[in-house]
Amino acid sequence: MFTLFDEHLDAFARQTVADHRSFSAGDWNAERTARHQTEALRRTLRYVRDHSPFYAKRLAEFDTDRIDHLTPEDLPDVPFTTKDDLREHTFDLLSRPVHDAWIFYETTGTTGPSTPCPRDNVDSLVNNTALTFCYDEVFRSHGDDHVVAVMGPTELHSTGDTFGDVCRNLGRAVVKMWPHSPVVGFGRALEVLRELRVTAVFCTPGMALSLAKEATAAGLDPARDFSIRFFMLTGELTTPGLLRRIGDVWGAKAHNCLYASQEASVLGAVEADGRLRTVPLNVLYEVVDPVTGRPVPKTSGTRQGELVVTHLYQGSKPLVRYRTGDLVRLTDPAPEDRYPSPTLLPLGRVRDRIELGGELVSAYELEETVLAQATGCADYALTIDTDEDGTDVLTVALEPAHGHAAADAVDERIRQAVQERWRCRARVVHERLGAITTTGAMVSWKAARLHDLRQEANGERRAAMALARHRESR
Repeated sequence: MFTLFDEHLDAFARQTVADHRSFSAGDWNAERTARHQTEALRRTLRYVRDHSPFYAKRLAEFDTDRIDHLTPEDLPDVPFTTKDDLREHTFDLLSRPVHDAWIFYETTGTTGPSTPCPRDNVDSLVNNTALTFCYDEVFRSHGDDHVVAVMGPTELHSTGDTFGDVCRNLGRAVVKMWPHSPVVGFGRALEVLRELRVTAVFCTPGMALSLAKEATAAGLDPARDFSIRFFMLTGELTTPGLLRRIGDVWGAKAHNCLYASQEASVLGAVEADGRLRTVPLNVLYEVVDPVTGRPVPKTSGTRQGELVVTHLYQGSKPLVRYRTGDLVRLTDPAPEDRYPSPTLLPLGRVRDRIELGGELVSAYELEETVLAQATGCADYALTIDTDEDGTDVLTVALEPAHGHAAADAVDERIRQAVQERWRCRARVVHERLGAITTTGAMVSWKAARLHDLRQEANGERRAAMALARHRESR
């Protein structure tokens, strides 16, 4: 409604909705999309060069004439923006002062200084419009009369506002809560879920599992005693195996609904087919080798490497060639795909890769190999050590789901899968896992899920342990 009070914003919002509606309907061909991206890229480069103190220096060699002839193919000539740049230059990266934003967010700062992430109305309009069109059919596929719970991590995080606004666009009722809050707590959160007969929940995978554990501890059956039809999960690495585990525990469908960050906003959103799609009207995507920084060539329509993004809209803090630090797999759309953009598969952070059996392994591959076999599992954690002859040993700790007992057949399937894939030894144990597995969204997947005894605990692991102790003490 705020756009009604600003003629320029009202026109911008209407055009944004029209563009995304026609793109989602398949009305944009490759030529039109490429033309849009080229023109928007040039606008962003001019905008940040003229308004951001950081980019004024970083792009000093790019005069107007050079920018006016630049194409996406020329992006390797433009310097990267890194996470260290964001931490070091903070407010100098902004292209608009904070008082021009409508709201201020920041990164959590769990493992380093928080970085400012204000959003103006342009930022929210383009990102929330994209999510609205993607989520519309997802909601419709699960029936009508939805009441949606949105569980965001902090007041300074965008989760509650973003998903609340998108649900409002879709005509869905929303209740916002944070079970880790001392005011709400898990007991009251579970009561609200039951009292309101909540049908959909936006949260992290760790929160979905924690809620199930708390429900079970209270004598409730997550699948029987609640009305949840589907989960919209984000904030952590989410593999098909983890989606299945959460779905099984709750008797609901689990979607990996969003790939995004505080700094870079929405980079991928789930469509009705369950796959994350890129947002080519808002973002220009590159895939580079995480070591050399050079572009990764396509192989059969697929690129895999570190994701680099450039914003195609001019809001509070557009980023140019931002190295996300995340490994992804981008795959071109098939001719029969309804939504005409590449699919995006997050594989975990570059620095979350580990060496196992002499091979560099992504977080996605490790989790999916284990959880593909772990039926009846409510949660999991991993430990890596070496035995006397130097062979890697992977220990998989499983916490059985409500109503499930440890199964020798499951344990054997996990051992075989690990040994066949990485030629290392595997053990499976069954135990109740502590709160450290709930810290992935605040710290990292590796810190929350993996304890590598071959090396000393780093800052992220120590931060995850401290956060877990705090949660367990309450």
